[in-house]
Amino acid sequence: MSASLSSKDSPIVVVGAGVFGLSTAIHLAERGYTNVKVLDKQAYHQSQYSYDKGCDAASADINKIIRTAYGSEVWYQNLALDAVTQWKKWNDEIKTGKTVPPGFSTKDALFVNNGTLTLTSDTALPQFEKDTIRNMTSAGFGSTQIDLRNPDDVARAKSQGFEFALNAFNVKDRLALLDTHAGFVYADKACRFALHKAQILGVQVILGGSRGTFSSFLENEDCCITGVRTADGVSHTAELTIMACGGWTPSLVTQLDNLCETTAGSVATFQLPPSKALWDRFAPENFPTWSYDIRHGKNGGLYGFARDPKGAIKIGYRGTKFTNPQTQADGATRSVPKTRWTQEATRQIPLTAARVIKDFVQEFLPELVQCEMKSRLCWYTDSYDNHFVIDFVPGKKGLMVATGGSGHGFKFLPNLGKHVVDRIENNQNEYLRLWDWRRLGAGAKPFNSLMEGVGSDRALQHQALTAEDSLSRQGSCL
Repeated sequence: MSASLSSKDSPIVVVGAGVFGLSTAIHLAERGYTNVKVLDKQAYHQSQYSYDKGCDAASADINKIIRTAYGSEVWYQNLALDAVTQWKKWNDEIKTGKTVPPGFSTKDALFVNNGTLTLTSDTALPQFEKDTIRNMTSAGFGSTQIDLRNPDDVARAKSQGFEFALNAFNVKDRLALLDTHAGFVYADKACRFALHKAQILGVQVILGGSRGTFSSFLENEDCCITGVRTADGVSHTAELTIMACGGWTPSLVTQLDNLCETTAGSVATFQLPPSKALWDRFAPENFPTWSYDIRHGKNGGLYGFARDPKGAIKIGYRGTKFTNPQTQADGATRSVPKTRWTQEATRQIPLTAARVIKDFVQEFLPELVQCEMKSRLCWYTDSYDNHFVIDFVPGKKGLMVATGGSGHGFKFLPNLGKHVVDRIENNQNEYLRLWDWRRLGAGAKPFNSLMEGVGSDRALQHQALTAEDSLSRQGSCL
């Protein structure tokens, strides 16, 4: 039994119905916890995790990459390989009719195995890709790693049915590595599935409006968190409160200062015209998930997808992780999300991001230049070392965080919650050691620089933004 809970009937409140919150709720219920409640300000039952219907969390998106390539980070590689297995099981649950959420049919799928193609402008295969090939081979998946300059690898990819991915881009002399074990998930559908799964497992869910909106913690005289109060004034008592609020977590749990910060990626969505040729070219069965110069700083960091069922092609940029520093009630300055649906609404993106996307599209996907384009900011929570934070908050008994997705957390929706429950039950493993509450050591160099404030050149206050929130070919971006 967990040292933090008196019994498996103890009340647990999870704040946040995104990836970290849903996965936690599912695994709590599967582990036998019977009194789990999930709160979220978003009315996900009505909006179905659709950004266009008012959802602004990173989880509310049309698609997310499922990659197993992690360079030298074997622990994440193994976690991703397990996640792929679980995604396939979830696909099977839908196909066989075992778990079919409202609005789904048995023909729906969450995970699409169309491969991930990593493109680079480097003149030699980067060390990350070399490490990936070595470690995937050691794990027994060497046949899934395809170096496009290797004729034997290319022949193997063709025999595996991935010839379409080899020919998706005019790569010319550029280096590229294809992972045939990977692909993408339909993100909004995946969250709808997970929410439904949590509920049929007995999790109580309160979504939307003042009923689901976190207002404050309940705290006793011993500094123990005893639950939360929602915006409607209702108190939700709990022996354990888990904050899994995505990009809003660092501003709600201020102890995360210098460990986690909210940052924005930039997203452009191109709408295909009703052309059968383009529709077929960018279909998931004909076009891979991809990334380009992902570790090249502000001039790289691109990734993208095949079209979705409505003809939308998403391209994301994380070469610069933008911030929105704001002074909070305690006088500290913290980055907070600024989205289409917040008080200071925006659908613009920084010109830096728009120009990198434009250059890539013109060189590699010129068919999209003539497409209508819409943009948005997508808010993540970065940790200084790119590892998650799944631990109890120091000095606050009864309070835990599950956060720090750092732009690579979504793929672990099916299996991340297992490790959250392991933390609750004090079952230590290699992941929890990575995800401990921690501080950057003196003289150590962070993977992500945090808390730079309004003086940072990454702050939105210093960015030139695109002129419109819906950018067609006549707009200022392309």
